[in-house]
Amino acid sequence: MNKEELEQINSYLTFKLGEEEFAAHVSRVLSIMEMVKITKVPKSPDYMQGVINLRGQVLPVVDTRIKFGMTPTEFTANTCIVVMEVNVNGEEVQVGTLVDSVQEVLEITEDQIQPPPSIGSKYKSEFISGMAKVEEKFIMILDMDKVFSAEEMMNVQASTEQGRQQGVEQTNGGSRENSQQEDEQQAAQTSASENAQ
Repeated sequence: MNKEELEQINSYLTFKLGEEEFAAHVSRVLSIMEMVKITKVPKSPDYMQGVINLRGQVLPVVDTRIKFGMTPTEFTANTCIVVMEVNVNGEEVQVGTLVDSVQEVLEITEDQIQPPPSIGSKYKSEFISGMAKVEEKFIMILDMDKVFSAEEMMNVQASTEQGRQQGVEQTNGGSRENSQQEDEQQAAQTSASENAQ
């Protein structure tokens, strides 16, 4: 199925940040990875966790919790990296997003999606495209293209290039290695396939 066909379906990948549940359209989701070694990049934005080398490509990894104004990610066995594709000024950019846990793929139809609250939400409404009520719970639908401003993505890309120059150990997306969060990330022993089910 090509990208245009994916954009026509109503499937969303849901994931948790703390107690909140979010959803991203599957056309924006490239893969789900278990935790791997993340290389820190000096002077990178506070929400940028670092970079990984995924099959020869240096990929920025963002702490989604920090980006959304929450406390930093605490690594657990369920923590994983969702590789997303976002459109910034007409350019498709790949970025790894840390999430506390991946939940499932849901079919969410347009009539289930309500407009985001104009007041009272602690998240920036510009990147929340709507709220879906599924089985008595509310899920926030993300507009991934609006999560990062053009300026923020420029900063992320600059830090990614810096990480590329300093050299990043390659991973195939399935290995588990220690990093600066050695003790915490050692516990991250969940598989992408299990989380996606």
